[in-house]
Amino acid sequence: MAALHIIGNGISVGWQWLIQNLIIVNLFLSILIVFFQRRDPKSVWTWLFALNFVPVFGVLLYLFFGQDLRKSKMFRVKEVEDRLKYSAKNQEQVIREYHIMDNHDPVTRDYGSLALYNLETAGAVLTIRNELEIFTDGEKKFEDLRQELKAANHYIHIQYYIIKNDEVFHSIIPILKEKVREGVEVRILADGMGGRFMPKKLWNELLQAGIRVGIFFPPIMGRLNLRVNYRNHRKIVVIDGKLGYLGGFNIGKEYISKDPKFGYWRDTHLKIRGDAALSLQIRFALDWNYAVHENLFLFGKYFGADLETDLEDEIRQEMKSQGKRPWSDPGYMNSDGATGIQIISSGPDTRTKNIRDNYLELFHKAKDHIYIQTPYFVPDDAILSALKIAALSGVDVRLMIPCKPDHPFVYWATYSYAGELLASGARCYIYENGFLHAKGIMVDGMVSCYGTANMDIRSFELNFEVNAVIYDEAATEKLEQAFLDDLPHCQELTLEGYRNRSLKIRIKEQFCRLLSPLL
Repeated sequence: MAALHIIGNGISVGWQWLIQNLIIVNLFLSILIVFFQRRDPKSVWTWLFALNFVPVFGVLLYLFFGQDLRKSKMFRVKEVEDRLKYSAKNQEQVIREYHIMDNHDPVTRDYGSLALYNLETAGAVLTIRNELEIFTDGEKKFEDLRQELKAANHYIHIQYYIIKNDEVFHSIIPILKEKVREGVEVRILADGMGGRFMPKKLWNELLQAGIRVGIFFPPIMGRLNLRVNYRNHRKIVVIDGKLGYLGGFNIGKEYISKDPKFGYWRDTHLKIRGDAALSLQIRFALDWNYAVHENLFLFGKYFGADLETDLEDEIRQEMKSQGKRPWSDPGYMNSDGATGIQIISSGPDTRTKNIRDNYLELFHKAKDHIYIQTPYFVPDDAILSALKIAALSGVDVRLMIPCKPDHPFVYWATYSYAGELLASGARCYIYENGFLHAKGIMVDGMVSCYGTANMDIRSFELNFEVNAVIYDEAATEKLEQAFLDDLPHCQELTLEGYRNRSLKIRIKEQFCRLLSPLL
């Protein structure tokens, strides 16, 4: 009791000091934001408004949500960064040498420059030997995952933003314990915010069973987390370096449609068997190394013997053996085991907004249609302008968003931006068969980009995200068909209906849109 009394007195003194020196604190933070942090002007003005017009709470909001880590060098891993750049440069040389981007195939003709852009900016190696499977239902995804976990021989690496202590995780734990007994290495990486309700007792149980556990940006003093604004939103599983998963499903019962609050959970998850799994493994290792301070890159068994040369040598051999450019062969990218994939990631640890820039480039290249699924639509000016220009130019732009808000502020901001798209000729659908959590875009039936990133400023700049760019007509057509299959479960939001919305909704929209740089 005495300790609690001391802590209580300390908090009380802290509040008094903050209130007494509020003007000085606000001035200091304002100078920091304006002169020492490279932010979007809208974000700067929003934070200045919060600090100076919402006394005390504006300061607290900044401490929890406003820290700018984008200049931080805390995430850089020099050895692997150099090796990946070398690998990317070599592959770029190979691609140019064999003139992959020719005019025979529409995918390479129109999107080969995007593949080179990803190599240059993100070090994203293009892999061509992949088989892709798409899951839109949580029960099927987790059943498949359990079967693949049972088949693991060497290692299992699991990373999720949210891991909950419920039936989904408990269906996986016995499998992981059994694999450890068989000699398989198992690592689990959870986000400090997304996994905040996991009991420490369960983590200790996993550790005692031989499962290695890491927490990304762990909380302090119980559940207090000062890095709320920078979450590791990635969902990755890699098994033996040959099989990988990524997408929207986290670990929790709502993701298998067993939470009455959301009902049916409509999501999209990708299962990749092939060389792109190595790219996912690299992404996991970078996050694991930072969180746990264990350098997985010292162990070649996780990446193959020749990380720098395997992929470019594979491309050279494929080209020479066929006597032609692989992407020039009609149907090459659509055949089994030949799906072109680049794994791209973004966050406060990247200098460029890789995922956002991919979306932007795909929107600019669209000639016929753009289909978008996202639970949150809070775009920046460039993304919004690109979509409006596409719609006004005759491109069929369709946006699908959920009807049930899990974050009300973001939902009403989404509604506002959707209304602006409608005025440009786009179409908007509100999914009513539960909760829509799928995150991705499809363009012209040729190229798609799916993963963990929402179509919002938070995913573009603040969260750690990972997406797959899929250069494949067959896979994109499957994703588009899933989108079209969702339309009967949607209510179309028309321009007339939007303009007739109530005053209450208009007020919600304007207030939430004002806060959109912070959402």
